[in-house]
Amino acid sequence: MRAVVNVEAGICGFETQIVATSDDNQNVTFAITSTCAKVRSLAAALEAHGPVDAYAEVGAGLDGVVLKTSHQTLRGCCAGCVVHAGIFKSMQVAAGIALPKDAVLRIALDDPSR
Repeated sequence: MRAVVNVEAGICGFETQIVATSDDNQNVTFAITSTCAKVRSLAAALEAHGPVDAYAEVGAGLDGVVLKTSHQTLRGCCAGCVVHAGIFKSMQVAAGIALPKDAVLRIALDDPSR
């Protein structure tokens, strides 16, 4: 299967496209393009790793290749970037572990004085 996720990261204005592909419904490869240099570094690290076992990733959680590599690469203000989740979700869909469905964050200031 092939899953495509387009991420508009927020106020930074960076856009990322994640293409996750699995030929066996378990091992997933990523092709990630981004206008963000840090995400491009993350993409290179994941591509260098080679295929990722989606089932092992789900079991490993934060200690898996995808999220650990993301944590090591997207530091500082980028630690809250939603690209992490986009990569993980694309992996799940490509492996048939999850169904495709948009995830949405709506962020606003809540001003109690109004």
